[in-house]
Amino acid sequence: MTFPVVLFDWDGTLVDNWPVIHEALGAARESFGLEPWTFAETMGHVSRSGRESFPKMFGADWRKASDIFYAAFEARHLDALTLLPGAGSCLDRLEAAGFPIAVVSNKNGTYLRREADRLGWTGRFEALVGAGDADCDKPDTAPVRMALGGRPGHWLVGDSDTDIRTARNAGLRSAIVLYAGGPALSLSADARCDSLAAIPDLVAFSHGIN
Repeated sequence: MTFPVVLFDWDGTLVDNWPVIHEALGAARESFGLEPWTFAETMGHVSRSGRESFPKMFGADWRKASDIFYAAFEARHLDALTLLPGAGSCLDRLEAAGFPIAVVSNKNGTYLRREADRLGWTGRFEALVGAGDADCDKPDTAPVRMALGGRPGHWLVGDSDTDIRTARNAGLRSAIVLYAGGPALSLSADARCDSLAAIPDLVAFSHGIN
């Protein structure tokens, strides 16, 4: 039996790199004479990709802000990268059950793949699609189609409204993992889970596997 691909978001779903993102965005804002955001404000504003969100944040000079952000981010993102609780075992269980897995993220694709490589995870994913890899980024369906590569998909696991919108646009079911301190949600997902530990059972049950 061939199972559909289970798609995962990256930041805030499988890994935590929010402190570095927050610091790098603060450096960019300060360089433009803007007040740094609180940590909660950062989490609420950066679920979209840089090429979509930075023009809204910084206007015509957004590429300069992007350069400042990525210089600060690149200096620390690999050393500060941490797994969220249950991430490894969640993926292990899905793979053991025969479900292929892939990542669709709004993190720049180059940095996404560097982080997966640092974790030794590159080979376990069918695809690692980040911002800039497809013509458009989440919540557009282009990165989802790229990650699926013509294969069927069913679930998209994430942590934000952007992930819910992406799933809806692509005709997938959305599962949101509710971490303490995560971004506030205004949309309803198909499933809400307290931890990644619940995801393998949710996916298996939806395919009639007990």
